[in-house]
Amino acid sequence: MRIALALDHMAHPRASVAMGVAAEQAGCAEVWIPETWGFDAPTLMGALAERTSQVAIGAVLPVYSRSPALIAQTAAGADALSGGRATIALGTSGPQVIEGWHGVPFAQPLGELREAITACRMVWAHEVLDVDGPRPIPLPAGHGTGMGRPLRMITRPERPRLPIVLAALAPGGVRLAAEMADGWWPLFASPAAIAGPWADALAQGRARRDPALGPLRITTSCVCWVGGGAQADTARAAARREIAFYVGSMGSRSRNYYRDAVAAMGFAPECAAIQAAALDGRRRDAEALVPDAMLDALAIIGDPAWVRDRLAGLREAGVTTVALSAATPDAARVVRDLCGIAAA
Repeated sequence: MRIALALDHMAHPRASVAMGVAAEQAGCAEVWIPETWGFDAPTLMGALAERTSQVAIGAVLPVYSRSPALIAQTAAGADALSGGRATIALGTSGPQVIEGWHGVPFAQPLGELREAITACRMVWAHEVLDVDGPRPIPLPAGHGTGMGRPLRMITRPERPRLPIVLAALAPGGVRLAAEMADGWWPLFASPAAIAGPWADALAQGRARRDPALGPLRITTSCVCWVGGGAQADTARAAARREIAFYVGSMGSRSRNYYRDAVAAMGFAPECAAIQAAALDGRRRDAEALVPDAMLDALAIIGDPAWVRDRLAGLREAGVTTVALSAATPDAARVVRDLCGIAAA
């Protein structure tokens, strides 16, 4: 099992780069950079490419904020700078970010994802773009568009194929990940959820999967801590903050993918109460409403034997990478601890 680090989307870039460097030195396999309405992720990819030498560098990008061709160019540039260490994760984000920040209609999410995956692979393979989707790019010959000759990327990418991870929680996105992507990233996941609420979507997608893609890799992220005492209490408080933020605030009352996913794990009443408190501005109340059972399902905090059992359960469920949330106290230490447990 690979151990990764998911950086804080609200942190200063210098702090994030320093954390990424420390994580690599501690044995981390991947560093992931989210993008919401703070600093952009590609700038951090370039900085990490220059400051690290081995760790894989990934960015989680919403497909609405960039054209499919620009997503492909950005990933190719980061891959060239890092010597072939870049990975791209594509997601839809949600209406709150896409409409309220980027000013773009949140429409046809599955079409946007499918189009972006197809375009990226064509660009990296040095092919002429010919994509049919929400933002179609037709071949100009015979179409009378006046676009001139067909275009392909001017320079050849470092690799003809970069890994694409799909960040998805809704059934349609999970199906698409299992069908087309190299990896799938549900932000919050548990063995019971993978075998339960998401099982049908995964099976349907895998039935349409090209065998050449290989097995679907699964990443999940959470607050982690190995050990007990005051620092474990600090980690549990951090996990409550993170869960309450996503379940309660990352969406509207009518549409919140994180709330829906955690509710489907058997916590529907608790999720409704957390969201009501968060959207009413009662952030501390929302955090206090995260029950221990939910926290234990979505975080990995405990003594080494308990953590070993949790990692084994995730591995048996198909999870290939566990990414520590940057909210984890002393993340570099926890990377070392988890790497040791995962290798045992």
